[in-house]
Amino acid sequence: AVIARPAWAVRDSATGKPWRDSGGALWIDPSNRETWDYIVAIADEAYKVGFDEINFDYIRFPSDGSVKRAKYSGMASTTKPAVIREFFAHLRDKFSTRGIPISGDLFGQTTTDPGDMGIGQILEDALVYFDYVSPMVYPSHYIDGYLGFNNPAEHPYDIVKHSMDKAIQRAVAASSSPTKIRPWLQAFDYKATYTPQMVKDQIRATYDSGLDSWLLWNARSVYDKDYLTDASKSAFDSKGK
Repeated sequence: AVIARPAWAVRDSATGKPWRDSGGALWIDPSNRETWDYIVAIADEAYKVGFDEINFDYIRFPSDGSVKRAKYSGMASTTKPAVIREFFAHLRDKFSTRGIPISGDLFGQTTTDPGDMGIGQILEDALVYFDYVSPMVYPSHYIDGYLGFNNPAEHPYDIVKHSMDKAIQRAVAASSSPTKIRPWLQAFDYKATYTPQMVKDQIRATYDSGLDSWLLWNARSVYDKDYLTDASKSAFDSKGK
């Protein structure tokens, strides 16, 4: 989008050109309200062709690269959390009256971090406006030493269980339904080789927290069928583990 419409891009304060993150990607300026209806229009098209739920990802300010040089057009009298919250509200306004379910993906650390982590995402804000909220609680993405683990990726049950417990506590405190929480779980190798059992450990952690739904992520869309063998809540309940 920003290639076709450079005015929509996050700008580099040092060069005046479109800003790029550490991977070289361009970003739409979240504070530019003109882009919001463009995103809504794409979502509308997706629903029209048959998708029964619209999932929004990367609904945040950038986090990687020279973020201090990232310049936004509409930040003079607002904050990152306020911009993202208003965008969430905009999505809700556009889709709820038509009964179109919407969900939003958040950083996994939004479950435990009370701030916005510099990206504008706050769990409670998302819970207000989305039908489902999906924190990406991939154990490999937590810093070394988290919960006392040298390599959190090797402890999938503990990381997911802690994250979901905290998310549920915050949802209840905010008078929101915990059942809106539907985490993304790790189904890829990074900082550890993820076996079917390690994937199931995350699923079990989700159930043990009191939730019933979850999603698996693998960027290559390669999923071992054993991930899902005996992975239903009833199967875990019958085995007592």
